[in-house]
Amino acid sequence: MTAVIVLAEQEWRARQEAYVSRMRKWVDPHQERKALGQKHPVLDFLFSYYSYRPTRLLRWHPGPDVALAGDASEFLSWTGYVQTPEGVTLSRDLLTAQRRESVSFVRSLLAATQSRPPRLGCFGLHEWAMVYRTSEIRHESWPLRLGSAGTDTVVESLPIKCGHFDAFRFFTPEARPLNTLQPTRATQIAMEQPGCLHANMDLFKWSYKLAPFTPSELIADCFELASDVRELDMRASPYDLRELGYSPVPIETAAGRATYARLQAEFASRAAPLRTRLIALCTQLLDPEDND
Repeated sequence: MTAVIVLAEQEWRARQEAYVSRMRKWVDPHQERKALGQKHPVLDFLFSYYSYRPTRLLRWHPGPDVALAGDASEFLSWTGYVQTPEGVTLSRDLLTAQRRESVSFVRSLLAATQSRPPRLGCFGLHEWAMVYRTSEIRHESWPLRLGSAGTDTVVESLPIKCGHFDAFRFFTPEARPLNTLQPTRATQIAMEQPGCLHANMDLFKWSYKLAPFTPSELIADCFELASDVRELDMRASPYDLRELGYSPVPIETAAGRATYARLQAEFASRAAPLRTRLIALCTQLLDPEDND
């Protein structure tokens, strides 16, 4: 039988309040911008490409095999929580065969990614390949630093080495043949590597895909990493975002590429323990006896 950790009400309420306060600094400005119809080319990504709703992001969850003592009746209105003699806890009945299959995929992907050395030579060219030889630009309100012709020249002058399918699928048709790799959904586990900015941002996605079993502090850590990585992603992009306070990382220059690779390596190091924690969570859900 899986051991259950019992949290006193004072302890779990303190954690809940700290978490909600931590996330409101992201959620509140986003909701204010949304109410005003304002778009943000950097931060909106965290709430649009990633589908975890702000209201869900503000919900604190303790994680699996944890009982909340005291008055935790508010949790009983959320799917999966049940009352037990120890307190309110998440029921493992939520782990249907389909959910277990999903958890198994996440563990396999993260473990395979973690097993590889980081590759740092892509220089963020995926964003450039998304606007190559096209007038349909995603962030149309923001100019290209080098203009269309200059942007195309950069794409044509540097090798593109994107192995992340969810970035590659947004390449323009003209840019796809220029990629030295041709990732597909089927090859995702075989190709993802820990130096990839998108693979590290996606730790946030995998954290909420495992919710409500993911301890919310882990979701917050992954979200904050994704936010910081996204900033580099767009600073190294072809867009000129200086008006928003984002200084460019000019990957069209040798100095800019060196800066990008250094920051990319720092993010890979920062992501590694988060990936390890997510792998451990998957194992706890799939093989609870290994955690007794």
